[in-house]
Amino acid sequence: MNKFALLLVFISFLAPAKITLPHLFSDHMVLQQNSTVRIWGTADPNEPVALTTGWDKKTYTTKGDSYAKWSLEIKTPSYGGPYTLTLKGYNTIEINDVMVGEVWIGSGQSNMEMTPAWGIENGPEEIAQAHAPHIRFFKLEKSTAPSPQISAQSAWQSVTPEVMKNNSALGYFFSQRLSKELQGVPVGFIVSAWGGSPAEVWIPEEEFSENKLAQSELEKLETSDAWPSKAGAAYNAMVHPLLPYGFHGVLWYQGESNTGSQSYDNTLETLIRSWRKQAGREFPFYVVQIAPYNYGAQYDGGARIRDAQRRILSVAHTGMVVTSDLSTTDDIHPKQKKQLGERLADLVLSKRFARLDLVAEGPLLKEAVVRGRKMVLSFHNSQGMYVKGGTRSPLFELAGEDGVFHPAQGVVRNGTIEVYSNAVKIPQRVRYAWKNTDQADIFNSAGIPMSTFTTEY
Repeated sequence: MNKFALLLVFISFLAPAKITLPHLFSDHMVLQQNSTVRIWGTADPNEPVALTTGWDKKTYTTKGDSYAKWSLEIKTPSYGGPYTLTLKGYNTIEINDVMVGEVWIGSGQSNMEMTPAWGIENGPEEIAQAHAPHIRFFKLEKSTAPSPQISAQSAWQSVTPEVMKNNSALGYFFSQRLSKELQGVPVGFIVSAWGGSPAEVWIPEEEFSENKLAQSELEKLETSDAWPSKAGAAYNAMVHPLLPYGFHGVLWYQGESNTGSQSYDNTLETLIRSWRKQAGREFPFYVVQIAPYNYGAQYDGGARIRDAQRRILSVAHTGMVVTSDLSTTDDIHPKQKKQLGERLADLVLSKRFARLDLVAEGPLLKEAVVRGRKMVLSFHNSQGMYVKGGTRSPLFELAGEDGVFHPAQGVVRNGTIEVYSNAVKIPQRVRYAWKNTDQADIFNSAGIPMSTFTTEY
């Protein structure tokens, strides 16, 4: 090496490093309103870092630590913008067109990923009307990693017809309705989804060593060139970098790739708890129940997933929307993404913003009591409950002590449902809409269908 080259190397060691930020912190970003949010990045050890907020001109300061990392927690106002965030270290970074509003993560498999370009109901008309600069997308690139990452590849985009066309349809319609009902609050929607992916790849690998039931399901996964199949592979690259960010909650649409699982409720609960543990808070987690679909010879795989998703509602701060009236049984990707997005938004409006005028969930089993030869069922969210197209539902089944289920009839009476079958003298168990292709025929006054359920286990 000549003297000139040595001089350049020496100078490079003396030159201060630049402060850097993950891609989440960039122009057009959305920060969660009325909150304390974290902003982080890298800097030289002991490098002073100052962040000034555009809404109140307050400056927050810290220094790079011995690992060349830094983080700050800043307070956000009620919704508004655009604002500028200014960071100063040995260099200066300005983040422009920053909005403050509602921030949500949408994760799962293809039904969350599905864009209007795939083909949705009234797609061309909806795309043409999608001029919504107050709605922003951050869509992660599909990637895997062997260990948890600190940054995810993407960029914030304001919604135009072209941006909407190539982003999550469900995410757009959710954001559109939420913003409209909140009178113009900006919405940031982070898309972290991978078509075909099983739930296990979205769970940190270390969780499986402590959960033998989840481990047994993991071992059954088939490998694919189209999506990951290793525990934690998608989590490391596409979830871990998001969890410190100040989002309000998660919307989850996944399960089709786990049909056949006998314990999906355990797997999904493990996922929820692991994400919350890493984030350090119990954020809301709302599930879209998978739609009825003909999975072939597998008799009840889809029904078991639908019921497992219902069972997850015992976990705090969860909710679920039902899809069985918005699909055909020959299409695993329901085209009515606008209706689904609006149901999710109504769920958020009901639970987060206490909109008591909204019934956002369908009838959910509360109690099953044996009365003679009948099983009498009571429900949550049962206001105005009725059988669509008749007075009796044929989608019930009853079983006696032998555990064999027989076709049964369900009749709505005074907000309860009486279920009976001539083949069962003393009912012990009941289930509803238990075939993979069963579409609910019982609704409440809000027009939301009843969930598949069983008292079998």
